[in-house]
Amino acid sequence: MTGLDKMTLIAGPCVIEDDGLLLEIAAELKRQTADLPVRLYFKASFDKANRTSIDGFRGPGMRDGLKMLEKVKAKTGLPLLTDFHTPEQAEPVAEVVDFLQIPAFLCRQTDMIVAGAEAAIRKGRRLNVKKGQFLAPWDAKNIAEKLLAVAAKLGRADLPRDWASLTERGVSFGYNTLVVDMISFQTMKSFGFPTIYDATHSIQSPGAGAGGKSTGGKREYLETLARAAMAAGADGLFMECHPRPSEAKSDGPNAFYLEHVREFLQQLLAIRSMVAGMPKLLPEAKNR
Repeated sequence: MTGLDKMTLIAGPCVIEDDGLLLEIAAELKRQTADLPVRLYFKASFDKANRTSIDGFRGPGMRDGLKMLEKVKAKTGLPLLTDFHTPEQAEPVAEVVDFLQIPAFLCRQTDMIVAGAEAAIRKGRRLNVKKGQFLAPWDAKNIAEKLLAVAAKLGRADLPRDWASLTERGVSFGYNTLVVDMISFQTMKSFGFPTIYDATHSIQSPGAGAGGKSTGGKREYLETLARAAMAAGADGLFMECHPRPSEAKSDGPNAFYLEHVREFLQQLLAIRSMVAGMPKLLPEAKNR
């Protein structure tokens, strides 16, 4: 994948709240990106299995959630992305969505990676693995090797490079804080897969919400970090968006305003295009 290819864009609400909102966001994203050089995947989670509080809204569950996502696809034609949370969910999720996703907290679970990779390969889907906030960029090599081992086992050496991707979503730094190491993109890309920047979860403040029962966020840093990620070589962008972030049932403090998506993407695409045309002046460094 080169810097001149269409950028992968994963966008949508954090969690499925209801049919109406889901379609509203999907239709608006389609409208705003119609003439932009992006590969849009509409995302929404059917279950937020890692909510801070037991009282947190989790979503409709897999059965009803997949049905709601199917309606979005039928009405908008948009390809879909959603998370799965157990190995057994990989196959039914792959029946519906075009891009399966392994959440960051589960990225070291070999059974999750194997199940996701097998389902994606057999169904002709893509698989996105979020690098956990507890991993260094160079440790993502082990994730890549697991993915490649599954492809080899299935005799699929012919797969395109972007059948799977790795996502940077920040690294824990002390309490309630995440930081993004911009070398992550070049480091992880060297393992053979495109790397996506998660502009939403990188600005989280885990457990910093009211009473410690929800996750806070620092939306004011979203634009700066996303621009830096494009300059650092990210191949795609993951960004949760909502028409009314203050009313979102999950990750509201980190959600981007839906009305500004197009303008922001134009900025990021301009940076990406500019950097792609710049020649390297120093020899390639070896990864750790």
